[in-house]
Amino acid sequence: MSAITQAHELIDFIDASPSPWHAVASAEARLLKHGFTRLAEEERWQLSAGGRYYVVRGGAAMIAFVLGSRPMTEAGFRIVGAHTDSPGLRLKPRAALAGEGIARLGVEVYGGPILATFTDRDLSLAGRVVLRTAENQETRLLRFEQPLVRLPNLAIHMNREVNEQGLKINKQTELPLILAMSGEGNNADANLRKLLADAVQADAADLLSWELAVYDVQKGCLWGANEEFIANGQLDNLASVHATLTALIMTEQPTATCVTAFFDHEEVGSESATGAGGSFITDVLNRISFHTKLDEEDRRCAMTRSFFISADMAHAYNPNFPAAYEPNHKVMINGGPVIKTNVNQRYTTNAETAARFMGFCEKAEVPYQQYAHRSDLGCGSTIGPIVAAQLGVASVDIGSPMWAMHSARESAGVHDHAYMIAALTAAFGS
Repeated sequence: MSAITQAHELIDFIDASPSPWHAVASAEARLLKHGFTRLAEEERWQLSAGGRYYVVRGGAAMIAFVLGSRPMTEAGFRIVGAHTDSPGLRLKPRAALAGEGIARLGVEVYGGPILATFTDRDLSLAGRVVLRTAENQETRLLRFEQPLVRLPNLAIHMNREVNEQGLKINKQTELPLILAMSGEGNNADANLRKLLADAVQADAADLLSWELAVYDVQKGCLWGANEEFIANGQLDNLASVHATLTALIMTEQPTATCVTAFFDHEEVGSESATGAGGSFITDVLNRISFHTKLDEEDRRCAMTRSFFISADMAHAYNPNFPAAYEPNHKVMINGGPVIKTNVNQRYTTNAETAARFMGFCEKAEVPYQQYAHRSDLGCGSTIGPIVAAQLGVASVDIGSPMWAMHSARESAGVHDHAYMIAALTAAFGS
């Protein structure tokens, strides 16, 4: 499959996944198409040799795995982790605001988005709602395809220093999104509830609660003189989810048991039942071990022979801002997967695990790069340290290079996505 084709598949995957819950649904559809079986955490599992399975927790986290042919005490696990959430804006539980003839929606900031990039864009809402039913309650996915809300900028005539000082937005008073004109006597909350209920074909009286993300309705695209770049929202980190998922699907009859773990809440610290700081990955690995007849001693042996890859995105060199980068670690778009190192363990990479991932790249015949952050800038982190500490396994942090991380519209390289798929496929086959 060509790099262009894989890039278009990535764009389609992101466009179908405007929220973490949609991302898991999109991944589930691909897994079912390729012969994976869904397991339920609340039920007993029956696993078959060579089986392909997945399990979902909380609607926004998923773990999929393929049982390997070699005993786990000899081969261990090959685990790749990524996250389904992206920074942005989320609706408050009682979001409707009315006054001065305008209906607005109150939002909270989720993670660390570049807020200015959300202004003057065609925004909408996506996520999930919970409805009352005759028996109990039901959760449904919701997505407005059309532009529904907007965050208009203040005209430069009233903000004369914006180009010199940058756009500064008060998170409480200046972020509410414009939804509609509001006449006298209109009940803003009732109108919002009806809007949401109609979108899922339900009665407004049955709408109990919601979790809704704000997303940019503009579709992803290729750009550049030779279409060598990808533009879309949520490349961080749905590009890693898509690459990992594609690599697992392409892996047939592996010798080691291969696992992909897609977590929610990475952008806000991972401390949740569906985040990397929760028990999800440990619970699933323990159940796999139990059903493959490993006792506690065998399980510990298996873990020491395992390898974990934390797949998140990496900061590509931007020639307009050369002072932002460590001089000897300028990673380039379309230069191959990036091995990320931080001595303070913001990334988990060490000399041995870096060399091991280099070997995967060499096996896949793709280039690789190495990244370290400037020493005078704070370094972000990933799920890598959290999962590695939980499992006690050798780990490496890697990612595809990208520009404008945490913007509403990010950019990455067409060839880098193909390189990452190839490298992760080699890792699963090791």
